[in-house]
Amino acid sequence: MIYRSFAAVYDDFMAGTDYAGWVDYIEEIFRRNGQKPGLVLELGCGSGSATVIFKQRGYEMIGLDASAEMLSIARQKDADILYINQDMRCFELYGTVDAVISLCDSMNYILMRDDHLAVYRLVNNYLNPGGLFIFDMNTAYKYAAIGDRTMMRKSRGNYLIWDNRWYKDQRVNEYRLTMFIKQGRLYERFRETHLQRAFGISAVTNMLADAGLELAGVYGNKTFDAPGPKAGRVFFVARKGTRHGFWP
Repeated sequence: MIYRSFAAVYDDFMAGTDYAGWVDYIEEIFRRNGQKPGLVLELGCGSGSATVIFKQRGYEMIGLDASAEMLSIARQKDADILYINQDMRCFELYGTVDAVISLCDSMNYILMRDDHLAVYRLVNNYLNPGGLFIFDMNTAYKYAAIGDRTMMRKSRGNYLIWDNRWYKDQRVNEYRLTMFIKQGRLYERFRETHLQRAFGISAVTNMLADAGLELAGVYGNKTFDAPGPKAGRVFFVARKGTRHGFWP
């Protein structure tokens, strides 16, 4: 399992992340598409840093993540948000939502095409007509640029060793995390292996169409320009059509 031991120090090592900037960008996408969603589902919400900011800006939030450890940290930030411990490939809700978002390359953790289709179909199922599905994905260019190397970071007395491997033929990026977490005067070692897969823009747009979602935009990282060949992150915006009700 991933994001178990890492959950305890995740926020420390992500302290420099501009979550407010991510939320600004998503809100601008809403505005440009004439949307004012009330209830928003965040897939792969992690420790809830962005989720809390969305709530502070007036959205009713549902956060969904497969890691119980990450959700435990999220609930400490705001216990009034509804957090659901589920796998996004087979999630269930009690009703529909106005928008679905997924940030910080959560969708890259879905390695198989059939699983992407499953997520997109569930999103289409639970979105209200006209609602938006907004998510980002790291690109093959970014993973290749990181390449095969080992990095080390320190935060608040804890150490993280990141051993990265890019498997070009499979379009899979593997990073092995070794964490030394301070426990009093000693350190405890934890290990996790994460796999992410890069999908091309055409592959993603075709899967969205197969799931019944209409493509509304594809953008380079936090821009409204078409992604270039050296884009490291791509944002996808899809819309549910006007058909009402759940699919059978």
